[in-house]
Amino acid sequence: MAAQRVAMRNIKECLRLKFEADLSHEKIARALQLSKGVVSKYIKAARDTGIEWPALALLDEAALGAALMPAANVVHSRGGRVLPDVITLHRELRRKGVTLQLLWEEYTAAHPDQPTYRYTQFVEHYRCYARTLKRSMRQQHRAGEKLFIDYAGPTLPVIDAATGEIRQAHIFVAALGASNYTYACATPGETQVDWLTALSQALGYFGGVPEMIVPDNPRALVARPDRYEPGLNRAALECAQHYGAIMLPARPRKPQDKAKAEVAVQVVERWIMARLRHQQFFSLHALNQAIAVLLEDLNRRPFKKLDGCRRDWFEQLDQPALKPLPAHPYEVVTFKRCKVNIDYHIEVNGGFYSVPSALARQSVDARVSAHTVEILHGHRRVASHLLLQRRGAYSTQSEHMPASHKAHRDWTPQRLLDWGERIGPHVRQIVEHQLTHKPHPEMGYRSCLGLLSLARHYGNERLEAAASRAVQLRALNSRTVRNLLKQGLDQQPLPKTTAAAQPARHENVRGADYYTQKELFNDDATHA
Repeated sequence: MAAQRVAMRNIKECLRLKFEADLSHEKIARALQLSKGVVSKYIKAARDTGIEWPALALLDEAALGAALMPAANVVHSRGGRVLPDVITLHRELRRKGVTLQLLWEEYTAAHPDQPTYRYTQFVEHYRCYARTLKRSMRQQHRAGEKLFIDYAGPTLPVIDAATGEIRQAHIFVAALGASNYTYACATPGETQVDWLTALSQALGYFGGVPEMIVPDNPRALVARPDRYEPGLNRAALECAQHYGAIMLPARPRKPQDKAKAEVAVQVVERWIMARLRHQQFFSLHALNQAIAVLLEDLNRRPFKKLDGCRRDWFEQLDQPALKPLPAHPYEVVTFKRCKVNIDYHIEVNGGFYSVPSALARQSVDARVSAHTVEILHGHRRVASHLLLQRRGAYSTQSEHMPASHKAHRDWTPQRLLDWGERIGPHVRQIVEHQLTHKPHPEMGYRSCLGLLSLARHYGNERLEAAASRAVQLRALNSRTVRNLLKQGLDQQPLPKTTAAAQPARHENVRGADYYTQKELFNDDATHA
């Protein structure tokens, strides 16, 4: 004789007496007129679901039967119809393109020899189950569609081993919409670099890219907050373009738009940050190592109202739907709007970088990475420099200089001397004099260039002749040479040196003999 089926209301009462009244199996069996084995069977089945008693108490008889027993083996008490597996239905609806109509057709096809529910009752069974879940859950998340990112409110202290100074590390959290698969890491702050660096690490952790990234409205990412058309700043937009994703911030003051991020932050605070509150960390790297260990445990914790865990759902839903990562991770950059100074340089973080001189007094964008500074004008790169490590330093490229500045920069004392030597020795003598009789050689550059430029108008021979005349006059400067050339004196013969005219001889002229006699007299006086 077949055993009678236990009514679902008795099974629910059995669970209530165990989990709410905390009675022993023997007392429950006596109260419900069941065997101890049957009581143990249903209590074990309830525990295997991973659903807490308050949630089970809200289920109707059909949903409770689906939760306690496999759908293939559980039939409705009237008509013997196969109950749908509502937990599987709930998970499959998160896949892109999956509808209840499709799932009902698959449900009927899977049981061709057994009575099944019509579409209306099939949908009602699922909706009864869905009503037992959190009432705030209104969004329908598709696999691989959205990644929600945010920062936790609380921080964790990090002690500087060298100075003993305590700094607060901020905790970045990211969660995928369909599977709730979560990532967390610590950053020094919540700057633009921190946001984009942590986001890049999160995508590397997931091993793929979702269609959409949903942050809050942080100033580090959003240049123009707006309810309908928020404007991302240039760095955030470039990061999204690098990964082939869309970044769509949530509406201001609408936390329900990123409910997944709010829940993920709460979970991270409870299961990671709370566990680390008594530990001391002396570097951000050590803190992130501790977070990574607890993060793995968090993603493998079983759900309370659903089967499996975050890791299982990620492998089934999000992981196959994510787009592949690009070949190289995003290099985090910052953008700065700069105005080119009159000396065709811009200032970025205390360093000065040259741009083409034609852009003087115009506005450009500086794209700053960890190692380089790129300068953009009209979305076109016009210059690139290595990042200077010292404040006040200059990076000047010769191709950016005007022709006159470039020529001046290329002149050196030796080059000027060599040029003068090619014209003639007297020209070189004047150039050397100008370079050596100034406080600094560069002070004589202009005078030397003025002297040497005379060769273009008068020729090398006339310039050398004028220089020779200036050397004889001991006027070693470019002005004298220029005047000699203008007046044509370089083409006239040099005046011969003549002895000075002697005065007429008279009694007051002593002559040379006087000094010779005077010396002899002085010597005799000394010996006397």
